[in-house]
Amino acid sequence: MRTTTESGAARQHVAAAARRLAERGLVFGTAGNVSERFGEKVAISPTGARLEDLSAEQVTVIDLDGGHVEGELEPTSELALHLGIYQRYGAGGVVHTHSQLATALACVLDEVPVVHYNMLALGGSVRVAPYFTFGTPELAEATLDALDGRTAALMASHGAIAYGADVTGAVEASLLLEWACGVYWHAATIGQPRILKDSQQQDVIDAVTERRYGQLRPGVR
Repeated sequence: MRTTTESGAARQHVAAAARRLAERGLVFGTAGNVSERFGEKVAISPTGARLEDLSAEQVTVIDLDGGHVEGELEPTSELALHLGIYQRYGAGGVVHTHSQLATALACVLDEVPVVHYNMLALGGSVRVAPYFTFGTPELAEATLDALDGRTAALMASHGAIAYGADVTGAVEASLLLEWACGVYWHAATIGQPRILKDSQQQDVIDAVTERRYGQLRPGVR
């Protein structure tokens, strides 16, 4: 049995993440949605709420089947997409944005290639899921397929999706995705962007592993 404290914390996390995304310009008005899983439940932003001033009290809590648990507002119309990511990929947090650069590329490309090694943190090249009407099972399924082996994807003529171990990780993935889209955009205005070969990508992965990048020294806790 999950406690009210866990539910309240998750609702606060979602509200804070929504406000941070708005501050960074990745969401605006009611465009976008955020969620975090705790146990067998999910705290998720409601439909029609302005994300820049979202409060914890406005966040809805549902179970993994979409059943209502807490909150007075209906969950986002992209509920099936969020639940699908939790069920298929074991995510802890999900962020869907309509950020400008990611959305622009989603209107043009079928995939954003690996033009910078930081994209490997998202799993590599970023696929673009084919277009379907928002909130539909078809859109959810196409986007889930585009996420295979990745933690971020674009949605054709729509926006972007990213997930992480928690909602903070999902926000960080969203920020990295928007940065990568910006790098590709600016490079493409100058010339043909160079794409890292598979061998070059593997060299980066090997270097990170060998150098224990971002890890504590042995014996340090």
